[in-house]
Amino acid sequence: MAAPTVPVVGLTGGMGSGKSTALAALERLGAQVLSTDEVVHELYESEPVRAAVVERWGEEVVRAGRVDRARVAERAFASAGERAWLEGVLWPLVGERVAAWLERVRALEPPPRAAVMEVPLLFESGMDGACDATIALVAGERLRDARVAEREHVGAAERSARQLSEEEKARRATFVVRNDGTLEQLERELSDVLGKLRR
Repeated sequence: MAAPTVPVVGLTGGMGSGKSTALAALERLGAQVLSTDEVVHELYESEPVRAAVVERWGEEVVRAGRVDRARVAERAFASAGERAWLEGVLWPLVGERVAAWLERVRALEPPPRAAVMEVPLLFESGMDGACDATIALVAGERLRDARVAEREHVGAAERSARQLSEEEKARRATFVVRNDGTLEQLERELSDVLGKLRR
């Protein structure tokens, strides 16, 4: 009998929608999870990426020997061309990391309920094409603004401007999950989604 396939799920949402909270909940519910934001943070620590951004923008994007993401964001969001250059460096490397992670997840015994990757620019980057299903997290604008204000987001306005609207993300997603209630409500909704993945 063939081994059961692990559904690959892309998780996305606007800034302040609670993607990290949802990802942690999905892990508790039995999914294997990956944050592409964390992958990008790790890539900035690698010598090839560090060398590339220094060659492009100079030593001022490095502080105490490490890439200063705030300064990189300033340069990258200065123009569409600079942003496209950075995405051209990072996205193929992120894709490689995701592929390697999926290979490890598919080999797990027993198989997890799903392999969920959190990708803020899921539809914008085309990574939804690698998914069996997608989840868009939505929440009220005031709540999202409050969540963003609680954390110091690098280039928050620029990042938000280049993302699809919450409505468009929801329109494209397989599942839409509201995240403006309690953690228990969120977990319940996500558990329902996981239950629908295996027919």
